[in-house]
Amino acid sequence: MTFVVTENCIKCKFTDCVEVCPVDCFHVGPNFLVIDPDECIDCALCEPECPAEAICSEDDLPEEMASFLELNARKAKEWPVITSHIEPAADAQEWNGVKGKLKYLEE
Repeated sequence: MTFVVTENCIKCKFTDCVEVCPVDCFHVGPNFLVIDPDECIDCALCEPECPAEAICSEDDLPEEMASFLELNARKAKEWPVITSHIEPAADAQEWNGVKGKLKYLEE
C-alpha cells in the first residue's frame, strides 16, 4: 500500500509533508507534489501534516480520485525528489478546497 497526493494539492503545494517523510518519497512538480509508490513505506506520517488534507491512503482513496494513484506513480519517475519545506504558492490559501483543479495541473 502507499499514500497518494490528490487534487487539492494542485496550485497549493504545501510542503509540510515532505519534512516528516523518513524515506524521501515526495517529488515536486510545477504546482503539485506526488508520492512515489515504490518508495512509500506506508508510515502515515505525511497525512496529518498536509494543511490541504490532500494526502490519503491508497485504501481510502475516494473513487473520484482513483486516477491520482497512477498520476503519482508516473510523475514520481519524472519530477525531482523534494526533502525540505519550501514556501507554498503565493495564492495557496485561495486555492485550498477549490474543486475541479485537475485541469490546472502543470506537467
